[in-house]
Amino acid sequence: MRGWWREIAGLVLPVACGGCGVPRTELCPSCAEVLAGAGEGPRRVRPAPEPVGLPEVHAVAPYEGAVRELLLAHKERGALVLAGPLGGALAGAVEAAAGAAEGPAPRPLLLVPVPSSRRSVRARGHDPTRRVARAAAARLRSAGRPARVVPVLRQRRHVADQAGLGARGRLANLAGALEVVPGGGRLLLAGKVVLVDDLMTTGASLAEAARALRAVHLPFIPGIPHGLPVGSAQRGFEQLVAAVIASSPASFEINRNSRGTWIVAGGER
Repeated sequence: MRGWWREIAGLVLPVACGGCGVPRTELCPSCAEVLAGAGEGPRRVRPAPEPVGLPEVHAVAPYEGAVRELLLAHKERGALVLAGPLGGALAGAVEAAAGAAEGPAPRPLLLVPVPSSRRSVRARGHDPTRRVARAAAARLRSAGRPARVVPVLRQRRHVADQAGLGARGRLANLAGALEVVPGGGRLLLAGKVVLVDDLMTTGASLAEAARALRAVHLPFIPGIPHGLPVGSAQRGFEQLVAAVIASSPASFEINRNSRGTWIVAGGER
């Protein structure tokens, strides 16, 4: 029945793949494969230059071609049906960043989305990062991994449009722009925190989000193993990880050699 309804709806409201434009499907098998990492799966990525404080980031695919078109279709053109497959891709990156579940009753994964500005949300009519994060959490839960979205970050001041800004400009634009909402620190004690976003280019947004989390004072609650020194209140998280769907192609060119040093575009660092 559902298949017949989609066929009829396709005649009345024509659809096309958000990645390549092939008709009569929201996501064709070829673009779905690319979105899943084309057989390679999520990988560690690092921008160059790397902003201070950037947590370890895992991404599924380079931000180019079909993946770029899919993200833009969802974010800017309102193709909300793509939230499901995009969330599935993000779920894979979250698992890679968080590592294997420990014990028979693992603590839940707490997906903290990088917030969009209110202006952007109004213009788009939705919050794409939060929508995809919810889809990722649902995918993780369906696979048996406890997860939920904890949107505790907010913008504390106006920031300019990031488009057209280079790495330094983005860092300056976002410096001190985010904060944890009152009471948010207590919510983050309930599991393993993973920062999430749809895209990483320079890493400035994730670095600022990590700074805001590290700056929060967390209440000490006996029995919750959050790995911080014992006390009435502690500074925020020092060991953070992050996950995104896509990252700049150059960030995928960084690999570890046998000596453990980083190779960046042919040179060691």
